[in-house]
Amino acid sequence: MSDDNENENEDLSMWDEAMDEQAVAESDAEAVELDELEEESSISGEEKRKLDAILDIPVTISMEVGRSHISIRNLLQLNQGSVVELDRVAGEALDVMVNGTLIAHGEVVVVNDKFGIRLTDVISQVERIKKLK
Repeated sequence: MSDDNENENEDLSMWDEAMDEQAVAESDAEAVELDELEEESSISGEEKRKLDAILDIPVTISMEVGRSHISIRNLLQLNQGSVVELDRVAGEALDVMVNGTLIAHGEVVVVNDKFGIRLTDVISQVERIKKLK
């Protein structure tokens, strides 16, 4: 019985350390206001019109925690409280996807009681273009 208590105390200690680490990360996180694109004098009126046409196109940005492949039999057996194991380890960076295309990796942060993501690695434009082909 004392082994169970020791394991429970060890688990609680690890949980406290994780919560302290999250509190430090939250205090460092700041919401960033994105700047509007500045007008370049080097682009012509026609180029500016074409650019303006695409700048307002909505895109879907999503963060992927991980994936799992399961059979339909196992899928149908899922219910409240079921746990699905993902292909990522805890603490690994999330994938940041725009319209299903990987553009960056990041970590989850909490800002003003809302989840956010801090980008840790942005995929270069050259690499993103290569993936489109």
